[in-house]
Amino acid sequence: MNDNFKCIYKILRTLEKAMDCPEFDLAQIDHNTLEISKERWARYLEMMADIGYIKGIRVYEDVTGGTVVDNQGIRITLKGLEYLSENTIMQRMYKTAKGIKEITPGL
Repeated sequence: MNDNFKCIYKILRTLEKAMDCPEFDLAQIDHNTLEISKERWARYLEMMADIGYIKGIRVYEDVTGGTVVDNQGIRITLKGLEYLSENTIMQRMYKTAKGIKEITPGL
C-alpha cells in the first residue's frame, strides 16, 4: 500500500476508534504523529473532507501563506467508514493471496 494511503487509512482508523469519545485530540493524527510534513497532512485532511470521508475540519492559508488547519470537531462520516471497511477487506484478500503464492510453488 502506498504511503499516502497508509496515512489516510491511519487517520480514518483513528477517527473511527474515537467515535466513542466525547472529544478528540487532533494530536493523535497530526503531522508529527504521522511523521509527514504539515503541508502534506493538511492536504490529506482537505482531500478527505472534500470527498466526504471526514467533516468538522477546515484547511486554509493565513495572510502569511502558512497552512492553517481549523479543527471544528473533526469526525469520520459514513462514507469514511465505508472506505475503511472496503480497504480492510481488500487488505485481507491481498495478504491471503500473497500467502498462498508464497506457499504454492509455480504461482
